[in-house]
Amino acid sequence: MEYVILAVVIAVVAIGAITGLVVSGKRRRELDRPSQPPTVTAPAKTDPATTATAPAKPAEGAAEPTAPPTPSGATRAPEAPGAPAGEPAAGEPAVEAPTAGEPTAEEAEAAPAIEVPEPTAGRLVRLRSRLSRSQSTLGKGLLTLLSRDRLDEDTWEEIEDTLLTADVGVAATQELVDNLRTRVKVLGTRTPDELRTLLREELVKLIGTDADRTVRSVKHEEGPAVVLVVGVNGVGKTTTTGKLARVLVADGRKVVLGAADTFRAAAADQLQTWGERVGAHTVRGPEGGDPASVAFDAVKQGIADGVDTVLIDTAGRLHTKTGLMDELGKVKRVVEKHGPVDEVLLVLDATTGQNGLVQARVFAEVVDITGIVLTKLDGTAKGGIVISVQRELGVPVKLIGLGEGADDLAPFEPGAFVDALLG
Repeated sequence: MEYVILAVVIAVVAIGAITGLVVSGKRRRELDRPSQPPTVTAPAKTDPATTATAPAKPAEGAAEPTAPPTPSGATRAPEAPGAPAGEPAAGEPAVEAPTAGEPTAEEAEAAPAIEVPEPTAGRLVRLRSRLSRSQSTLGKGLLTLLSRDRLDEDTWEEIEDTLLTADVGVAATQELVDNLRTRVKVLGTRTPDELRTLLREELVKLIGTDADRTVRSVKHEEGPAVVLVVGVNGVGKTTTTGKLARVLVADGRKVVLGAADTFRAAAADQLQTWGERVGAHTVRGPEGGDPASVAFDAVKQGIADGVDTVLIDTAGRLHTKTGLMDELGKVKRVVEKHGPVDEVLLVLDATTGQNGLVQARVFAEVVDITGIVLTKLDGTAKGGIVISVQRELGVPVKLIGLGEGADDLAPFEPGAFVDALLG
């Protein structure tokens, strides 16, 4: 009985071993069969010189991989999985990427062309026709009155009225009339040419030729020259700053603009546009930010760039608002941490007349005004404000605006101005 049980156990073990061998053989045969190729395969690297060579045949029994046909019907080997994006497949010409720092075609189209401003020398002579309103009222009006056969008291009163209407000012008017009375009496006979010469000499003397009317914009040892542009709302302050940048660039200066008018919407954009037209960098801050901080950063940038001049456009402010005027003083103090402020230019609207003089007095109490810019002088008959504002502040008119064109801001020249008035 024991032998029978032993024989059964041996038989069971043998059957199990045979079964395992059979199953193992089947699995091995299945693994030895060639598998189906993937849908995307890495292209074989080929030498460009041998691109005409026929491709190698796939292994026997393997399906040939296919790629979707292109519109022309030709087939192209797909990219290998994991290949870097944008890398051309083998056999395709490589597309050269733009060099770092080089502008793309789109950027080149978007960038505005750098303009070349008109020369500043003699600009007032070229723009003399823009003073036609003041010419007809002040210049020609005075010549007509002085040419009368008899200069009685009524005529002299008319001369005084003409001067006052043109905003020459009371004190300056009295001085001019007294001088004209004396010289006409000494002259005796009065030809038109003699009268014109006489009147020209007296007006030039009244305006003054001794004052330094150059804008201090030359770089010094401490760094660039710093010019603050101040004024009330609506006088054309930001536009004047942009035009002044053109004047300085025309004179060979390298300029950085500071958009410290952070309160008026689009003021920084406006100034940046002016700067881009002449290749000047503009430093700006967030809307509603601290103007003193922007001014400080602008000077810092100017020092780093090694420019000649930093022009800072400040926020327009009413001269009656004490807080805003105090802030203007803060801007100047903060800028002076880098070095001295070379110029403080007050922009005045020539059409406002005597009201502009009131504004000028208040600004002069907060910052030391070094020069006056008279805008919109082409749109007024009150050309005499040039005389009155200089006398009121004791500082010279350095620039005058004679139109809306980009190069219509002219350095002030007393002789050329009087010649334009007299026609």
